[in-house]
Amino acid sequence: MAGESLAPVTTSSTQIQLKNISAGYGPMTVLRNLWLEVGGGELIVLLGPSGCGKTTLLKIIAGLLAPIGGDLLFGDRVFTGVPAERREAAMVFQKPLLFPHLTVAENIGFGLKMRKIAGDESTRRVAEALEMVQLDGFGERKPRELSGGQEQRVSLARALVTRPRVLLLDEPFSALDVGLRGEMRSLVRQIQRRLQITTVFVTHDQEEAVTIADRIALLLDGEMVQVGFL
Repeated sequence: MAGESLAPVTTSSTQIQLKNISAGYGPMTVLRNLWLEVGGGELIVLLGPSGCGKTTLLKIIAGLLAPIGGDLLFGDRVFTGVPAERREAAMVFQKPLLFPHLTVAENIGFGLKMRKIAGDESTRRVAEALEMVQLDGFGERKPRELSGGQEQRVSLARALVTRPRVLLLDEPFSALDVGLRGEMRSLVRQIQRRLQITTVFVTHDQEEAVTIADRIALLLDGEMVQVGFL
């Protein structure tokens, strides 16, 4: 991949701080008094079994769920009550959730359109994102013409094209076969290192966590049990 296409998308790497976070759904508490700090430019993995609160924590960082206690900071600014659309955090889900009637390029550029970024700037950013995920020449295809791995690459490109401060990945490769999962992990790690974007990656797969992480945060029953370097 060309070096100029992988220039940093942010002017500085954003530190994330979660201070005494508690969260739940209705009467059910999912996270209890959780503390975590993610360094600027770090890729941290949230590891734990299904139902332990990993996705809930990701939603709090993204602004899709409000905590019932505690504070979230990006850098030195409290973001606890900031709406999702103002957080500059992009999320990649397990399912790509592409618009079937749009081309690959239009899917990737959708977030730019919502931000009223159009014309040459939009075209340039979409082309850059396609190159980053190694899908040059796929811009005019429709989602139905893509494999599962290619769809997830488009989803990743769509997240990166808006130049977020924080990248959030919620078990993004769990639906792929073993070979494709390995390829996608390598791609994400390569892009993350070159862009130095602060990244939180959720998985229940210990091998995947060890392969991709700078640090691993282990969650069990809504509590942060251990955080450590590899």
